[in-house]
Amino acid sequence: MIIKSFELEKIISLNLNIHLIYGNNEGIKQDIISNFYKKNYEGEVLKYDEQDILTNKDEFISSLLNKSLFETEKLIIISRGTDKLTTVINELLDRKEIGAKIIIKSSNLEKKSKLRNLFEKEKNVICTPVYEDDSRSLNFIINNFLKDYKLSLSQEIKNILIERSNGDRINLKNELSKLKNLSITKNKLSIEDVLKLSNLAENYSVFELSDNYLAKNSKKVSNILNENNYSSDDCILIIRTILNKSKRLLKIRNEVDNNKNIDQVISTIKPPIFWKEKEIVKKQAQSWSTNEVKNIIFKINDLEALVKKNTANSMLFVSNFISNY
Repeated sequence: MIIKSFELEKIISLNLNIHLIYGNNEGIKQDIISNFYKKNYEGEVLKYDEQDILTNKDEFISSLLNKSLFETEKLIIISRGTDKLTTVINELLDRKEIGAKIIIKSSNLEKKSKLRNLFEKEKNVICTPVYEDDSRSLNFIINNFLKDYKLSLSQEIKNILIERSNGDRINLKNELSKLKNLSITKNKLSIEDVLKLSNLAENYSVFELSDNYLAKNSKKVSNILNENNYSSDDCILIIRTILNKSKRLLKIRNEVDNNKNIDQVISTIKPPIFWKEKEIVKKQAQSWSTNEVKNIIFKINDLEALVKKNTANSMLFVSNFISNY
């Protein structure tokens, strides 16, 4: 049975046990699981990869059919599902009574897929395709977020957020969370605030590179440099990003030097640090002394001047700088 992403309320009334969610929109998959399965759920959540199920198929099926009276409810989430799971699902459907809710997450499945066809035709299971978010659905997410947190943004700012999310609601929600944190110290958010705080999805590697450089994760830095082909404009963005993060790091180091607890400094610094960044920022603060951070800032300023004079070798200069602490 097909239930599309805009009619998911039917899930509650149907009360069926097996749900296939396929497609490349991981954000909608997360929302479906959180809003329709995990919300107010107090039972056990078990996560498997498809290969785990196939390797121990008999044991897995037996655990679902032989439920003890003393067992709590189970929610089973299977990742990377393919047509290989078809025989397992058919066997469960033949047995009729299943002692758990089962969610199968798959990437795009072709029309001829056995797993997809089974879920589309069978009335006792649910199938939901999830496609890339369009501007309308992303705008809906923004408006709900603003309503929940009693915030206000101009349509122009909303459009910037939608453009920068790159069709991914996970990116969008991350940016909205940053703006919510910033709104604690600013009553009115401007376009400039959004441009400074928001990350372009395609330039995410630049921010990741900067964070790992300052955390002295040399192996990660090397991988990022090898996997990306940066332009001369990207080099300027890398330099400016490291510079801005270094200035923030210097502010943290100065506070720590004044006998303040590093966790307290990171939690109270303004503008607020996004919660996902706190661990790597802490590692950065532990990796450098205050004087070393000051030296970085001076060297970055010199590097920017060098890159602007010789754009043809800009990536060489930046790579040498980042690779040598």
